[in-house]
Amino acid sequence: MPAPRGRLTPAAPLAPLVWFKTGGAAEWLFEPADADDLAAFLADLDPAIPVMALGLGSNLIVRDGGVPGVVVRLGKPFAKVEAIDAVTLRCGGGASGILVSSTARDAGIGGTEFLRSIPGTVGGFVRMNGGAYGREVKDVLVACDVVLRSGERRTLSVGDLRYTYRHSDLPEGAVVVSATFRGHPAEPATIQAEMDRIAAAREASQPLRSKTGGSTFKNPPGEKAWALVDAAGCRGLMRGGAQVSEKHTNFLINTGDATSADIEALGDDVRARVKAASRIDLEWEIQRVGRSA
Repeated sequence: MPAPRGRLTPAAPLAPLVWFKTGGAAEWLFEPADADDLAAFLADLDPAIPVMALGLGSNLIVRDGGVPGVVVRLGKPFAKVEAIDAVTLRCGGGASGILVSSTARDAGIGGTEFLRSIPGTVGGFVRMNGGAYGREVKDVLVACDVVLRSGERRTLSVGDLRYTYRHSDLPEGAVVVSATFRGHPAEPATIQAEMDRIAAAREASQPLRSKTGGSTFKNPPGEKAWALVDAAGCRGLMRGGAQVSEKHTNFLINTGDATSADIEALGDDVRARVKAASRIDLEWEIQRVGRSA
């Protein structure tokens, strides 16, 4: 391994870092000191070693056998958000949606309120075209700065990412270190009211107090995934310690002793039942990474 300025940990448990609280260890966990540290490390790293970025771990199943190669986790040096003009925010790749939306509110910038409701970081939002409540990252993103697997630094425009629903063309192994979002002028009180409305709607409809991973399946065109899951009789369905949420059927939860294998198998059970009931193939929205035990 190259010798970085940041923290490099072998055999690092990932379960404490992901929302499901399941899964194996990273072969190596790298927390870079800054973007230059990350770029230098990746440039010196054997190109055959895989690299994966980890945000808040909210939309992720880490399989029980762990993740080979290097998992990159962006910490405090990447968690800053600042307004750079009356409608534009510069956001670190490790910044949370709550920090982005609250900084925008304080600066009188509207348009990013929806990020308040997405559990994750800017890097994950950019990679997955994160969205909620009628808005998506493609609606506010101007450009992002990334470090490619080769260590090369590059700025990508929103057009370069070729966004579709919950998908981007971000290169494999690339790490988003910052992003620029553009909103519109708005009164802070108006922004706060919209953030409060979104927070209340999310609290009422989602199992926020559970060990979960957020929305499990993508909404098929013209359909709602939760409604298809419900119609297939999957509400409350269990596999080992994993369960389809009774509160929102597009959420899987760890009831306490689930393994990642339980959670993934339950998801596949749900997909099979929905296919049998409606002939619709549900696509995973949650990322599943690593090796089975």
